[in-house]
Amino acid sequence: MTMPRTIEPVSPPIGLSESEAARHVGFGPTRFRELVKDGVFPKPRRIGKRVLWSRLELETAFHSIPADEAERENEWDTVL
Repeated sequence: MTMPRTIEPVSPPIGLSESEAARHVGFGPTRFRELVKDGVFPKPRRIGKRVLWSRLELETAFHSIPADEAERENEWDTVL
């Protein structure tokens, strides 16, 4: 009789490659690089030859970006 295999849950990685980090925050790699250069998103960590972004730092930076202007009150709504 064979024992059933236990499937271990997979945790999301805390370190992301550039392409993974870009995809995680919703951008392509080129635009993501620009946003890192502009300070919108954090710089990566270098561990040996690997360059990794912290998933948690990316999420914190993403949530600190102001909400879309379209969601804010339209000044013309109060005039009309």
